[in-house]
Amino acid sequence: MEEDNTTAALDNSIPEFQSYEDYLSSKLTASDLYYLEDEEMARQLVELGCIGGGEVLKREEFEKRKAAAEAPRLSKTQQKTLASAGKELKDNFLKALAEREEPHRSGKMASILFIRDRNARGQEISGYIDYSHRLQTEDFEPYFSGKKKLLPKSTDLSFLNWETEHVTSRDSPNYQVIDDNPSGMIFKNKIDRKIVDVNPKGPIGDSSSRISIQSNRYLQIVIFDHTNRRRN
Repeated sequence: MEEDNTTAALDNSIPEFQSYEDYLSSKLTASDLYYLEDEEMARQLVELGCIGGGEVLKREEFEKRKAAAEAPRLSKTQQKTLASAGKELKDNFLKALAEREEPHRSGKMASILFIRDRNARGQEISGYIDYSHRLQTEDFEPYFSGKKKLLPKSTDLSFLNWETEHVTSRDSPNYQVIDDNPSGMIFKNKIDRKIVDVNPKGPIGDSSSRISIQSNRYLQIVIFDHTNRRRN
């Protein structure tokens, strides 16, 4: 009976962790980090059972229990969460965004959107957008309803106003911007540390793909799809 209670308590706590790495980190003490100095190495030692104490789930079992614990909540809220649900979409870009909405909200994907178009002043702008981050921080119902156009901002991964030559770049919760790469800007996924290379002349990188979208509403759309892979 005591073992069943322990298992139940463990299962109830799993949804609190965003990733397996967070779960391992929760078992580390300040002393562990002080003496080991390297948090990633410390997590590996926890996974091996060398430090941390108590039951330590393997990655596969953690993912299985996390999915099982979150399934009822996702099932109940999915229709409310998806801004594209019930919308009649005719634009190719909006259709592509709708197809990707659920896997992005659930953390399975982390696509980067390249958009080139004109702003309200008629100035040509372009930029790379972390789709997952925008979904989390904005109401997408106006976009899917056609009331607003999704355009890059100075707060996105990168932004360029071709007329004013205003350029910005910044990291997002999912990607690190590497803008000193000799062949051009690349993005490093913070979950699996895979590189997404947006240079059209080179390989895009592991777990990623590139697709151009034809849309009557935009000058140019390219979607760089990335499937999140948890680090081994």
